[in-house]
Amino acid sequence: MKQYFVLLFACMALWGCGGQDQIETPPLKIIDQIDFSHVHIRDNFWSPRLAKHTSATLPVCIDQIENQTGRMQNFENAARGTGKHSGIFFDDSDVYKALEGIAYSLINNPDPELEKKADEWIDKIAAAQQPDGYINTFYTLTGQDKRWNNMDKHEMYCAGHMMEAAVAYYQATGKRKLLDVSIRMADHMMELFGPGKRHWVPGHEEIELALVKIYRTTGQEKYLDFANWLLEERGHGHGSMGGEGKWDPAYYQDVIPVRELTDISGHAVRCMYLYCGMADVAALKKDIAYVEALNRLWDDVVLRNMYVTGGIGSSRHNEGFTEDYDLPNLDAYCETCASVGMVYWNQRMNQFTGDSKYIDVLERSMYNGALAGVSLAGDRFFYVNPLESNGDHHRQAWYGCACCPSQISRFLPSIGNYIYGTSDKALWVNLFIGNTTEVTIDGKKVVMKQETDYPWDGLVKLTVTSEQPLGKELRIRIPGWCKSYTLSVNGNKVDSTTDKGYTVIKEWKTGDLIVLNMDMPVEKVSADPRVRQNTGKRALQRGPLVYCLEETDNAKGFADLALTPTSSFEVKDEPDNLGGIRSIKAISNGQTLHFIPYYAWDNRKAGKMKVWIDYQE
Repeated sequence: MKQYFVLLFACMALWGCGGQDQIETPPLKIIDQIDFSHVHIRDNFWSPRLAKHTSATLPVCIDQIENQTGRMQNFENAARGTGKHSGIFFDDSDVYKALEGIAYSLINNPDPELEKKADEWIDKIAAAQQPDGYINTFYTLTGQDKRWNNMDKHEMYCAGHMMEAAVAYYQATGKRKLLDVSIRMADHMMELFGPGKRHWVPGHEEIELALVKIYRTTGQEKYLDFANWLLEERGHGHGSMGGEGKWDPAYYQDVIPVRELTDISGHAVRCMYLYCGMADVAALKKDIAYVEALNRLWDDVVLRNMYVTGGIGSSRHNEGFTEDYDLPNLDAYCETCASVGMVYWNQRMNQFTGDSKYIDVLERSMYNGALAGVSLAGDRFFYVNPLESNGDHHRQAWYGCACCPSQISRFLPSIGNYIYGTSDKALWVNLFIGNTTEVTIDGKKVVMKQETDYPWDGLVKLTVTSEQPLGKELRIRIPGWCKSYTLSVNGNKVDSTTDKGYTVIKEWKTGDLIVLNMDMPVEKVSADPRVRQNTGKRALQRGPLVYCLEETDNAKGFADLALTPTSSFEVKDEPDNLGGIRSIKAISNGQTLHFIPYYAWDNRKAGKMKVWIDYQE
């Protein structure tokens, strides 16, 4: 059975696989994710959320962009060369992220009307592009003489999100118009910046990973080289953020060269995009120094700066970090975009090593920090995700800075990306989500089917059917929270080996029914003693879900509720509450405490909330 150790940090104990030898990280990724376009999710937990994404989240984004905020009007004005710019200088990026969400939705849910809407947007975007390839409505409408003078004005950030949307839409429809616009913008930037040209340090990272997507789509290595050059620009004194002096270089990750990084600093979302870009370039350039830096950074983030919800960024002041173990609950920032970024980054880290600890963190961020960012109805959003509320923190229909709603719009339809992987020797099962997946592996048609009521239940049924033998072992992740499980093949219990948190099935044949049954008790988790805000407190977790108390369920003496070592727990199935949940009832000192999953809070009557509960020894 798997051994365990506790990674104590950020308001919690994150359960990880123990007893593992330290391994040298290879310079190349060893696992390729199976793209969500091959994954058809049929799942009692995720299917309703994906349906709400189509029926509510995307329509909200479209309405806000077209009718409420002037974001699309900016493109129309830029195309005419007249009119004012409305909103913030980086608002173009919200249009691009929503467009990426539309593209992802179209991949698995074709909709001619939605595609028509996307084409209308793309026509307006293309019309706003300048003759030299430049596109950014803020500078087109406020003074093109000012463009490329302030590294913090998000010109490359917006361009990067446009590139990601362009690649997504090209993959979804085969239409190149936005892709060609993006290529022209990339070429424009490369005429100005690069070896022997102007220095440039993007104030908000994103362009780096986007250029890698353009490289993979076009096959032109110059885009990969430019991404690498931009990463190498950092930490050499080239950054200049318009002379405003609001933030120091640490805020922009510009203190030392990226290959020398050891600690996370500054703005949380910028860090996540930087690390994703580093991982992508490292995999293609075979840069082991980047991977070694990312390993150091991962330890710093997860062991010293991450919340129990998988959220990161404790400070509202800089939307990021202060010092290690400073993890307030009421004032936690935990931006939704940063939790999504944790999913992106940890998936990449898993591809380098095949170590399940990265998927453990990915899952934690996905089910808690990211999922809390959207209401159960799919039409209201959190920007900030605290772990305690006085009753005055609520989701909103939109924000002046609306990066999080548009981020959720592109993240949710792509969750199938994180379920499976493939490598030379193995098929990898990372997440437990009901689905049927059809994919070609090594020239052979393979169908994978997964049935489960996860995250409410630990029973997972998996079949893999291949027209010819694959010659690959199956590696099924055993989550870090799981202390006890059974594994059977065709009803026969097996004692498989484990490696880096994966149970390894070497002997199997097409059509075998593989059943993994994980015990899912309620766990009391504690914070690292250095997290002073959680001294004398505990949180509850069951499976991948973190739970919280809401005042609406615990109106009597909310401030005085406490857990004890002898608290007993009852898991209750509530199909008609909060979209269908399993709640936890705790009996403690004669009190009854009603816990709900953290992602579901603030969907009913307004009131106080807390994740960390007083603990009476």
